Amino acid sequence: MRRLSFVLLATILFLGKAVADEGMWLPSLIHKLNITEMQQMGLQLSAEDIYSINNSSLKDAVVALDRGSCTAELISGNGLLLTNHHCGYGEIQSHSSVENDYLQYGFWANSYEEELPNPGKSVTFLVRIEDVTDKVLAEVTDDMSEEERRRKTYSTIRELESEAKGDTHYETYVRNFFNSNQYHLFVTETFKDIRMVGTPPNALGKFGGDTDNWMWPRHTADFMLFRVYSGPDGKPADYSEDNIPYQPNYFLPISLQGINEGDFAMVMGYPGGTNRYKTSYGVQYTMDVTNPVRVEVREEKLRIIDDYMASGQKARIQYASKYARSSNYYKYSIGQNRGLENLNIIEKKKNLEDEFTRWVNASSERREKYGNVLDNIAGFYNNIEANRAQEYMAEAMVRGPEIFMFAYRALPMYRLLGDKDFNPDFLEMAKSRITDGIDAFYKDYHAKTDRKVAAALMKLYADNVDPKYHPAFFQEVQKRYKGDFDRYTERMFKRSVFNDKEELMDFLENPKLKTLEKDMAFQAASDIFEKFRELNDLAGENSELLDVGNRLFVAGLMEMQQDKKFYPDANSTMRLTYGQVLDYEPRDGVIYKYYTTTDGYLEKEIPGDDEFHVPERMKELLYSRDFGRYANDDGELVACFITNNDITGGNSGSPVINANGELIGIAFDGNWEAMSSDIAFEPDLQRCINVDIRFVLWVIDKYAGATHLINEMMIVE
Repeated sequence: MRRLSFVLLATILFLGKAVADEGMWLPSLIHKLNITEMQQMGLQLSAEDIYSINNSSLKDAVVALDRGSCTAELISGNGLLLTNHHCGYGEIQSHSSVENDYLQYGFWANSYEEELPNPGKSVTFLVRIEDVTDKVLAEVTDDMSEEERRRKTYSTIRELESEAKGDTHYETYVRNFFNSNQYHLFVTETFKDIRMVGTPPNALGKFGGDTDNWMWPRHTADFMLFRVYSGPDGKPADYSEDNIPYQPNYFLPISLQGINEGDFAMVMGYPGGTNRYKTSYGVQYTMDVTNPVRVEVREEKLRIIDDYMASGQKARIQYASKYARSSNYYKYSIGQNRGLENLNIIEKKKNLEDEFTRWVNASSERREKYGNVLDNIAGFYNNIEANRAQEYMAEAMVRGPEIFMFAYRALPMYRLLGDKDFNPDFLEMAKSRITDGIDAFYKDYHAKTDRKVAAALMKLYADNVDPKYHPAFFQEVQKRYKGDFDRYTERMFKRSVFNDKEELMDFLENPKLKTLEKDMAFQAASDIFEKFRELNDLAGENSELLDVGNRLFVAGLMEMQQDKKFYPDANSTMRLTYGQVLDYEPRDGVIYKYYTTTDGYLEKEIPGDDEFHVPERMKELLYSRDFGRYANDDGELVACFITNNDITGGNSGSPVINANGELIGIAFDGNWEAMSSDIAFEPDLQRCINVDIRFVLWVIDKYAGATHLINEMMIVE
């Protein structure tokens, strides 16, 4: 018989359940919707402690990294920022070289002066949220066409954003929720001087690699540190040596008290996107089109990149970040289809739609308003040929080879050079469009590898997509090269200035129209993007059916289930989820414990393996078991733990916070058994995988010797 902790048993007896409260909730609304239940589960804070516009609160310590690609949290009064290793992987890679391989050996700044700037990196703080639904929809009527509705809401939204911004440096934007049934205004503040402070080596921060990705049990020190800098006045400023470490309104205290089964846990962050209200028709499309296309294309691309990365250290550094970005959602798509099938999600969606239909048909008024909703949605998915071509084009041609996207930057220059009376100032602007970021592009670019990717993915596109959706240059490939894309790309790369930095810079010294007219990569890119626009138009022809259908379907569900607390889909705005530290049973006869220890590093070790190599220093420290104050009551160093919080992509790097508002971990992954969670929440299986904050501190302190960073933090023993 399994032993339940006293805390967990008490929770079950009190609430009658031990499951997460499904939902990614707006923090501005928890005082109405959630705070009572959260406090019953053990929370010791008030709603005002979590979200306040008049006083400092937890929201002031949680930021959107790079506009929401990840989340991060402040952990000191000097702007020290904690997030996932994989969230800063691009910066680690960009700073790495054969001479300074921070990917392999890690990096730790010993002073402010040693911290590394990252052009383009940003963090965004939430200032406030306002429900503006009534204002946005004030002049919208049911007899408006969808286009009239769109124009009216757009106009009102622009006015509200402008009014909220005033003469401040803040950013303002309105987001729609519940498929355009509700609207909220967000006021934010963005800082752009973000410097890299410290990162463990790949062998810790990426331990387990693709094999362990999306899996539990886990043993990964998935964290790194940045620092936010402000101008001397404390406001956002571009990078300058005169900038100072940011002094935040609030930062998170860190708890060393550890975790026990049944403990309250909440996650705050910026989840990117979910589709919980997607119908069975949409789920079927995801399973039949979106995921298979993504898997097929990326599998081929990853194979080619992997071959190049195995050729040496320089190649590994060049393509490390590109490989990681592509492989993450390659495996995700495989797991999502598996989860949707195993959990019978389409059937569950159909059951809800049947219930909705019966409810609609029970009233003539409801039939008039909602009677065509599901038929309209189904109609959008009746002819998916163009949509499938669009998916292949996006994966195989637009996001596949790098040369096409880069060469397409020259389109404004091409148009200018074709005009005899062009303004020379405009030409300089067109040049800067090409040269912006050119050094970074070619630093991590290998033309021979990209040529192989281009050849393989163009063939894949040709084999899977109806010829009427092929870009124009495919006809030349068929006629002159007998369909041999390998021969075609060999010639294309030889006859292009875009595969080599020096050739491109020579061209830009004295650009000629004839050069671009003969440049095969530029001409191919032009054909690709012309066809992509055409496919987007075709795929969007019936989008109004889908937009109206989805909006009215959600409106009808909310009307049908008036006693239910509805939460909006994620859309890269700040959310809060709450739940507990819990184990789970992934299948019959198997129980996964709620935490792992660093013993797993030694047990999983494969010397010299890219994914499971353990550095000698790490082994020495683990064998010595010098865990100090970071050990649990049994003398173990907890590596990772799981909670049943509701998270998704964008939550990576989110703080996991205990009942007292203290940091206990960093969210970094979901589990394989619940990969369907973006579409359907599964309370019995869904788990959020977190790195334990005590493991993070131990790595900083004992492994890296960066005790000066530990001294910045507020640590609760």
